[in-house]
Amino acid sequence: MNGGSADNTADTRLQDFFRPGYEAADVAALQPLLQSRDALAALMTVFHGTESAVVIRLLILREVAARGDQPHWQPNELRERFAYLDPAKLENVLQRLRENSLLQWESELAVYQLSPLGRMVVTALSTLLKFDDQGEELGYIAGQIAAGSAIGKVDAEVLQHLLSRLNELHGELEQAVLSRSERRIRAAEGRLERVWEWIEKSIGVIDSVKEYLDDPDVQDVAYRIARVQSTLLSMSSVFQRELNKLESQRVHLGTSGLSSADLSAWLRSRSVAELGLLADEAVSVLPRHAFLLGDLLLDVAEYELIDKVRPERLDTPLPPAVENAEAPDLPNEEQAPQLLEWLAELGELPEAMDVEQCVPHRDFEHSSYRYSLLSLLGDPESATLTGPTADLARLPRRWQIAEGELTTVNRAGVGRISAGRVEPT
Repeated sequence: MNGGSADNTADTRLQDFFRPGYEAADVAALQPLLQSRDALAALMTVFHGTESAVVIRLLILREVAARGDQPHWQPNELRERFAYLDPAKLENVLQRLRENSLLQWESELAVYQLSPLGRMVVTALSTLLKFDDQGEELGYIAGQIAAGSAIGKVDAEVLQHLLSRLNELHGELEQAVLSRSERRIRAAEGRLERVWEWIEKSIGVIDSVKEYLDDPDVQDVAYRIARVQSTLLSMSSVFQRELNKLESQRVHLGTSGLSSADLSAWLRSRSVAELGLLADEAVSVLPRHAFLLGDLLLDVAEYELIDKVRPERLDTPLPPAVENAEAPDLPNEEQAPQLLEWLAELGELPEAMDVEQCVPHRDFEHSSYRYSLLSLLGDPESATLTGPTADLARLPRRWQIAEGELTTVNRAGVGRISAGRVEPT
């Protein structure tokens, strides 16, 4: 009854975090945590309180778990093992661990032993402490995936952790490249070298879980992990290419063999006190005219004393606005068939023909369009182009026009037309 009351109280307190109208039971992502209350209670028992209290609890749990050949501990053995701890506080910690199911008290044998839940907590902590260096979190996550595959349980959630960490790492390395900073690129290159072993091992782990890819969730995450891993493997060449570009832009200091990058790296390695000594008598409150160029001084003085005092000399008004000129209408796409048709007719003319016989066609628009194209016949500039217009210019035809002479047509929308002939060349 007490346990049920405690659960109800915990549920009430959890509900306090939600807005009105929302229930904790409706949040799907919360259910796995609520179903693991025993494990969460064990972790809260270990990690609740001050840092010193947490360290002592972990110390006792690890010492109890370290004796694999004799897992049972008599109370006297615990007091002897932890003789350096205050007896009253030791008893208090043992009682707390026992009440929260991390230690078990076997009343028949009158001995302590680590509970299954306590052993999982200690094992997880031992694995975590082995991967505490920067970059080794990839090894920890890969180890969790490998352990899951060994017992036939590959969790998509753990794969998501690996995918997230690889994407974070790729983003950090890519930002270093985009910065165009040699220092950041070299730092990123060193970081990639430190985690290279774990990237290769994570590739091997992903290859080992292919037999579990029947699960769509696992399959999708595994494929995305493989793509990020492939990108990370190519980052070394990206770093080298960017460093080569920076090397070609490096400014060398005379014939000393040193460059501006070498000088910058050396300055960064100095302390603040050393930099202060280097700056002595190197910085002046007033400018020293010895390093100023006379012609530049004259330019600045001319502006300050003349142009700045009389800005009206620089005030040049803009011309008045005018309306944009309308561009002439260009032939549209609908005229392309007309051009091809006219091109075919001109190519089939067997002999010279008067303009009034061959040009008028359908209506005035078609006729005027055909008449305007006659000027392209034999045009050398148009003949160098491509397309139907160039084909028209290359036809073995020429257009002869009689200046000022009109011929009556009265068909196809044309009343009269300039006299002329289309002749073969």
